[in-house]
Amino acid sequence: MQTRKLGPFDVGAIGLGCMNLSHAYGVPPSPEEGGKLLLRALEMGVTHFDTAALYGFGANEKLVGEVLSPHRSRFTLASKCGMTGVDVKGDGKLVRVIDGRPATIKATCEASLRNLRTDVIDLYYLHRLDKQVPIEDSVGALADLVSEGKIRTIGLSEVSADTLRRAHAVHPVAALQTEYSPWTRNPEIAVLETCRELGVSFVAFSPLARGFLADALRDPTAVDAFADKDIRRGMPRFQHGHFEANLLLLDAFRQLAREAGCTPAQLAIVWVLAKGDDILPIPGTSRIEHLEENLGAADVRFDQALLQRIDDLINERTVSGPRYPEATQAEIDTEEFRPA
Repeated sequence: MQTRKLGPFDVGAIGLGCMNLSHAYGVPPSPEEGGKLLLRALEMGVTHFDTAALYGFGANEKLVGEVLSPHRSRFTLASKCGMTGVDVKGDGKLVRVIDGRPATIKATCEASLRNLRTDVIDLYYLHRLDKQVPIEDSVGALADLVSEGKIRTIGLSEVSADTLRRAHAVHPVAALQTEYSPWTRNPEIAVLETCRELGVSFVAFSPLARGFLADALRDPTAVDAFADKDIRRGMPRFQHGHFEANLLLLDAFRQLAREAGCTPAQLAIVWVLAKGDDILPIPGTSRIEHLEENLGAADVRFDQALLQRIDDLINERTVSGPRYPEATQAEIDTEEFRPA
């Protein structure tokens, strides 16, 4: 696999988002099956693994640590702080909380180091901006962790160009991570340009549009089969009305994939790769066959004319519905397109 720069690190152009193995899309695979997938990714040349304290409330970091720590020198390890599970009511049930206070960031890092079975995390992101805490304070805590040798570089997730500039003024930011695919173009408003100006790598999560562009959801009834804990249940684009409108885009997208000689999932990943050699997609999956399919995108080639046809087909004007419900959108800092 070709390599790209992730801050100071050289990593495979396609990384692995590990969230699906413990979190977010219904019942996760068993730890044994998840471990097999992680090892298969390493075997196939993945050298960029991305996890977070939030995923499974520590379970994902523990899985990555147990399976991959014997191979620690072979890959770049990324994790995230600032959004974790807290027993708010004292009843043993963890609730997701955004907390960017310096003390919380440092405590979360200590737990992550234990869970990941490592002495240092290569890239440590602030998972979400805590709007009650100045970004300068949160990044200052991350800078302390760099000085202490507990993390090597700092990243930010789901932040605006302005927040990136403020953070970068405190300490160099190695990477910014947010959702990017043909159907989520928000980074094109300002973040991609600012990353390039500051020399910050851009990591694209959900390059398959949460499975939509992988052609896994073929008819209007597919959304009714989502598991109870599948986060897509609350996402407007996957709700009736919006979803049926979005399905109308898929036939043409499948045709473009056939023209490129690849699968729809591969075409979506190649679209992200083609947007710049400073962009690193991290598709996630819980199935080895999908992992192998996704990594096969590294071998797909197509011309700029096809890229333009994807741009014209699926974009912020043709996709129906916002990417997050209002409550979630209020928590994040990314720029949003204004309604036409």
